[in-house]
Amino acid sequence: MAFSSALVLGSLIAINMALPTLATVYTVGDTSGWAIGADYSTWTGDKTFAVGDSLVFNYGAGHTVDEVKESDYKSCTTGNSISTDSSGATTIALKTAGTHYFICSVPGHCSGGMKLAVTVKAGKATAPSTGKASPSDSTATPTTTTSTTAAKSNSSSASSLSPIVAMLIVSWISYCVLRLV
Repeated sequence: MAFSSALVLGSLIAINMALPTLATVYTVGDTSGWAIGADYSTWTGDKTFAVGDSLVFNYGAGHTVDEVKESDYKSCTTGNSISTDSSGATTIALKTAGTHYFICSVPGHCSGGMKLAVTVKAGKATAPSTGKASPSDSTATPTTTTSTTAAKSNSSSASSLSPIVAMLIVSWISYCVLRLV
């Protein structure tokens, strides 16, 4: 009886933990990070972003990550940011569908290539609990389009844990802990 209770408890815990793992974390620019001269249109080209995914911007001192409106993105206008961060490691949770626009607000950096537009598709109900939320709800026509595919991109810039693996790990840990009791 105790074993079956432990198995049920472990299964419930695993299912609850597996749901957030459906989100994908993308490191913007891969190993190049958030930098002047990068081609972020090419970087987004093979990725499909969905609600619940996160963007991680890695950059050195002297840069910012500002979420802006489409018009500010196109003209590299600063001062009207929806959100801004200059910590060097900015995580943006993609909580709404639509196109999200990001620039570096340091003079000359946006025009030097530090600008990113990502089109976020609806589809995931859960979002990672860490990171900074993206408050924008823009639905404007994207300047960078990504293709919709049935499966998530499995590139080096994306990381996610299989829900089945997560469920097995949590079940095994629960079993081991309950055996000790």
